[in-house]
Amino acid sequence: MSKSTDPVVVLGAKIIDGRPSRMLQARLATALSVATARPAAPVVVTGKGESDVMARWLIARGVPAARIIEEPLATSTNENLENSRALFPDASRLIVVTNGFHVARTKVWAAHLGVPIQVVAAPTPKKSRVKNYAREVFAVPHSATRVVWRKLARRWFGR
Repeated sequence: MSKSTDPVVVLGAKIIDGRPSRMLQARLATALSVATARPAAPVVVTGKGESDVMARWLIARGVPAARIIEEPLATSTNENLENSRALFPDASRLIVVTNGFHVARTKVWAAHLGVPIQVVAAPTPKKSRVKNYAREVFAVPHSATRVVWRKLARRWFGR
């Protein structure tokens, strides 16, 4: 796969009444810009209960359905990355779209999983900034701790 065809992966977020939340709309709008600039790249929409809504949003805005691949099983950042990488094991990297507050945690998991990524940060809606950036103060160290635990458990217990 060439760099121009590396898949664009949109991480899921909350759905409200069958529609993307503001947070997810920001991710989708950013992904739409990235996908438009990379017309040969497949677009992966990932998240349990979210991927179909995301696919419909992108199709309604002109992304051909044939370019969109739904990954409907992931329930966490690490599963989003693992499952998307499994769809494109030969890609040189995944172009991952998430909100700015979520970039550090996404990079922690990608490094742990050995998934090469380039992150494109979508804006975080103003009303959600304080809450989400505050949450990441705890979530990033928590994820880093989980990564360390996984490595130790693998070494100690062969898991």
